[in-house]
Amino acid sequence: MDTPSEALHRVFGYDSFRAGQQEIIDHVVTGGDALVLMPTGGGKSLCYQIPALVRPGVGVVISPLIALMQDQVDALRALGVRAGFLNSTQDFDERQMVEAAFLAGELDLLYLAPERLRVEATTRLLAKGDIAVFAIDEAHCVAQWGHDFRPDYLALSELRERWPEVPRIALTATATPATHAEISSRLGLDQARHFVASFDRPNIHYRITPKSEPKRQLLEFLRTEHPDESGIVYCLSRSSVEKIAEFLVDNGIAAVPYHAGLDARTRATHQARFLREEGLIVVATIAFGMGIDKPDVRFVAHLDLPKSVEGYYQETGRAGRDGLPATAWMAYGLQDVVQHRRMAMEGDEAHRRRQVHHLDAMLALCETVGCRRVMLLDYFGQKGSEPCGNCDTCQTPPESWDGTIPAQKVLSTVLRLARERRQKFGVGQVVDILLGKKTAKVLQHGHETLTVFGVGTELGNAEWHGVVRQLLAQDLLAVEPAHGALVLTDASATVLRGQREVLLRRETPRPARAKVAASAKAQPVAAELPAEAAPVFESLRAWRGATAKEQGVPAYVIFHDATLREIATRSPSSLAELGTVNGVGENKLAKYGEQVLQVLADDEG
Repeated sequence: MDTPSEALHRVFGYDSFRAGQQEIIDHVVTGGDALVLMPTGGGKSLCYQIPALVRPGVGVVISPLIALMQDQVDALRALGVRAGFLNSTQDFDERQMVEAAFLAGELDLLYLAPERLRVEATTRLLAKGDIAVFAIDEAHCVAQWGHDFRPDYLALSELRERWPEVPRIALTATATPATHAEISSRLGLDQARHFVASFDRPNIHYRITPKSEPKRQLLEFLRTEHPDESGIVYCLSRSSVEKIAEFLVDNGIAAVPYHAGLDARTRATHQARFLREEGLIVVATIAFGMGIDKPDVRFVAHLDLPKSVEGYYQETGRAGRDGLPATAWMAYGLQDVVQHRRMAMEGDEAHRRRQVHHLDAMLALCETVGCRRVMLLDYFGQKGSEPCGNCDTCQTPPESWDGTIPAQKVLSTVLRLARERRQKFGVGQVVDILLGKKTAKVLQHGHETLTVFGVGTELGNAEWHGVVRQLLAQDLLAVEPAHGALVLTDASATVLRGQREVLLRRETPRPARAKVAASAKAQPVAAELPAEAAPVFESLRAWRGATAKEQGVPAYVIFHDATLREIATRSPSSLAELGTVNGVGENKLAKYGEQVLQVLADDEG
């Protein structure tokens, strides 16, 4: 049997573990249970893959990601790892072959969907084999009030009862302190060792911009900062997904839609294209992305406000898994706040409290004048972080201003409509009254006679919408669920009586130089290479693309960009020298070594 370090070098081609990995691996290898909280791209998979290779038996991985199991298994087989999966996509013969390999001890890793463990035939199969470790991936799915809850995960606590001698490792990239505690309790891991890594993703640039014309804003963002690069655009509704994908294609950008309303074949095709093609954009609802192992996603864009900070962190975490610069960009506006406030008021009291808590945290992140990364890390229990210097509020600090008087004017208008006219109206009518606009609707209801008519001409239409947005975010205004009308809250009175100061955020225009700097990062891989190595890297990428297409696997299954970059820079001249490059393990050296050396020789010639 290999030691963990030997397995890391021989199979995966790396000489050293990342921070935190070795302690976790050593603990599980010696039979200990573990609960691991580690950010996306932090190397969670190795924490169960290496124990599975080092301990006697088969590592059983419970994962909800049925659509991705084939790619996960392909990537492991490319490393020489004997891997298989059992899920509902297979026919009887395929399942029988995998089951026979498991019983014969011919597998190192077996991936299972959680619902398979509810089938008695599966538990009987596992009882006949020798199991090295149980890995519970995406463990936050056990949290009942989380954004990715899967009921089948609740049954995973039974693993300890059925196989008490087999170590269990549960892993997630998304967990607040409350979710962490719930995972521990529901999976029976209170006595396990808990490993909590930093949630910081320093290579991701976080930016939230005021929403004006979201389609145009998105197009400008893609063209100026991420031309021809892979990324994900998230929208709240299926219809928005379809419209944005069509808009991008009409403007010459390769994009496909992904949402639960598409048939399974189309979804699978679009996901496979995203994993295999370079430069493709997926426009999706949150139905897309969990467990996506594509390392070169250069941006994640949100055109609608996510429902929670957990969702936002998980979705943006799909960018930059390779450690190279990536962008988390969001366009955010008043209608987002109105819509989410209305949605938060639906359901029973307990549900409303949870929704409001999630929304308040998300709005605080959007409206902050401080470092966004500090707020994110604080939300996940990582207190006391220093400003990052790599988010919009650090690079272009917004101003705070005393908005008490404008707030009083908005609240007074809502109050007078309710008291004097027994009426409720939405944002547009309130702003028209403040600006003194004699629109047909204003005249129809006689609102030009209100004492607040025309008292707000010191601000423009967009500025007033910003004031209302921030009052909603601070819970000084509310939205009536049925009609979307503005209503006062319990806290409104303190502002109206002058007992509370209202600080608002003044949006600062992005300087032109920020666009230039971002545009310069559009090809981060090439930019980091010495000039003489750039064409070699492109030749290696072309070879990798053709090889991946021939084998029907994603390009990163052959080699990651980081590995190709190191090969291009070092230009090894022998198999032995090539074998010292990070990411070139024993199996890949034997399979691709001669081809890589030939590409290098052709390039020199």
